[in-house]
Amino acid sequence: MSQNQHALTRRDALKMAAGAASLAALGSALPGAAQAAAPMLGPVRPTVYRVKLGAFEVTNVLDGYRIGPGPHPTFGNNQTADTVQAYARANNLPPTTLETVFTNTIVNTGKQLVLFDTGNGKGRMPTAGNLRDLVTTAGYRPEQIDVVVITHGHPDHIGGLMEGAGGTPSYPNARYVFGQVEFDYWRKGDNIAEARRPNRDQFMKVAVPLADKSTFLTGEGEVVPGIRAVPAFGHSPGMMAFLIESEGQRVLNWADVANNSVFSVQQPDWHVGFDHDRDAGARTRRRIFDMVATDKLAVIGYHMPFPSLGYVEKVGTSFRWVPASYQFHS
Repeated sequence: MSQNQHALTRRDALKMAAGAASLAALGSALPGAAQAAAPMLGPVRPTVYRVKLGAFEVTNVLDGYRIGPGPHPTFGNNQTADTVQAYARANNLPPTTLETVFTNTIVNTGKQLVLFDTGNGKGRMPTAGNLRDLVTTAGYRPEQIDVVVITHGHPDHIGGLMEGAGGTPSYPNARYVFGQVEFDYWRKGDNIAEARRPNRDQFMKVAVPLADKSTFLTGEGEVVPGIRAVPAFGHSPGMMAFLIESEGQRVLNWADVANNSVFSVQQPDWHVGFDHDRDAGARTRRRIFDMVATDKLAVIGYHMPFPSLGYVEKVGTSFRWVPASYQFHS
């Protein structure tokens, strides 16, 4: 080996050593190379969704959710457990677990701020009861709510009417709107099922004291200009849905006409354990589904998957829920 060859080899070796050191330094700076993996952060759910409806703004707020056993016998109450569980699997849903979401709606008409229902209230379940806090997240203050509309008297709709042990109204400057039939049913207390006794006690505690600040609707009564009632009895004795309309754009807030986007919508004749009158509930589902499908009317559903805005499409003798895409984003 010549002297020049030996010198070249030494230079090459030095270059190789320097390169290896540079790569090692670079590697230590790369994400994860010499660090712990990024921590798991847990699921994140959207909680506020706002769209324009003509001159109105409509904001849906996720009061929370509940995960428990089901879907049978809550859904398909007149079916076998095997039938309902097989239907869940066919729709890629777990056969023995049920999630229920609770979505409240705020409509800003430009003149009045209207809140539909008040959620579960604090303490009823650990994963719900967040509405009043999220009103602030949505950009409003509880004292700005002008009208609180109660679609029906079940706990997940009236639980947030009052706050604290003293029973202070959660929305102190609001007037209240109830359906007359619904209010009278709970106030009189006749023919209350045993399972609904605590519900009736709650209604007497949080809703009846608001009677002197309330308006009571029958038929298609008006809440404010652009919002009127649509009777939807069955799930409860006097439940009301509400048609919201501005500048030719419309959406139906159907409250609990359907309690699940698969079982209630695709199988409207299946009985629902929550329904006061299960046959009447099934008839109301078909009537409302036919109406919104025929009229291509957008729907807000209290228990539809958040953001709880969509359409119902007729499929043969049945229906399916179609979530809204970007129809309201322009």
